[in-house]
Amino acid sequence: MSSIKSKEVRLASHPVGMPTAANFTMASTELPPLNEGEVLVRNLFLSVDPYMRSRMNAGRSYVPGFELGKVMDGGAVGEVIESRAAALKPGDAVVSSRGWREYFIAQPAELHRVSRELQPLSVYLGTLGMTGMTAWAGLRLVDVKAGEVVFVSGAAGAVGNVAGQLAKLRGCTVIGSAGSPEKVQFLLRECGFDHAFNYNAGAMLPQLSRSAPDGIDVYFDNVGGPALEAALSALRMHGRIIACGGISAYNDLTPQPGPSNLFNITTKRLTMKGLIVSDWMDQRAEFEREVGGYIQAGKLKHRETVVQGLDQAVAAFLGLFDGDNLGKMVVALT
Repeated sequence: MSSIKSKEVRLASHPVGMPTAANFTMASTELPPLNEGEVLVRNLFLSVDPYMRSRMNAGRSYVPGFELGKVMDGGAVGEVIESRAAALKPGDAVVSSRGWREYFIAQPAELHRVSRELQPLSVYLGTLGMTGMTAWAGLRLVDVKAGEVVFVSGAAGAVGNVAGQLAKLRGCTVIGSAGSPEKVQFLLRECGFDHAFNYNAGAMLPQLSRSAPDGIDVYFDNVGGPALEAALSALRMHGRIIACGGISAYNDLTPQPGPSNLFNITTKRLTMKGLIVSDWMDQRAEFEREVGGYIQAGKLKHRETVVQGLDQAVAAFLGLFDGDNLGKMVVALT
């Protein structure tokens, strides 16, 4: 292998509140020759995700934090360029957690080979990747059934739109909230939601109540805050909450007060379960078979917002907190 230099994005400082470009730096590193059993991978697409914000903080998090001066790891799909491992050959497409860089060296056990039959390959970062699997696992977590009314917040995002589509495939009535008229139309026209509303157009609970006058059975929570409070009021007896994310508070300097109606969990006998997709990795093959089949059959739509170039990865990440993405936000490196 001739010497290869690879650009990468590193964490330069811990953010205080909303991250800025100053918290990151671009660096270049030279890769060593391959050892026996290793492969060289060129990243084609990398993922930027809201959960990465918690990894940027100093101290402990529910996932390992990013180290200052080290590369920002994350989901990526790439292709093997050179191999000294029997398990992989040049041209193989692989998914890894080695994002935010152009090239890297790894052993096959660190990689997940995927089929090139599904295009674009970035689908393995979204609908058929960790965000899609998060949606799939969330519905299983609370055993969503046909005939139930499901409310999804942040519904035009990477997890939310897949959660809603999968709930529809299960025979549910699906309601989504999103942050613009364009996103509302995306949910209704492309994703097949039964109802959708713009949370910036008015208070959450009245809009949710108009969509579900008899209440909801399941709330898929991606944002927390006012959406969670509205859902606690709308949930019917024995309703369930999938606690997936809370992007509305990720950059807060002080914790938000809890919902004023949290006691509804007691009076309505509600169930609220936390969801971390890494707990479900032993079911990855089943997820890929089911959801991959839906995609190939045209039953599940994949939508993404693509930003070009590693030098735009930071802007793409920051854009998540301004709602710049429709579907999955990915960065294309080629």
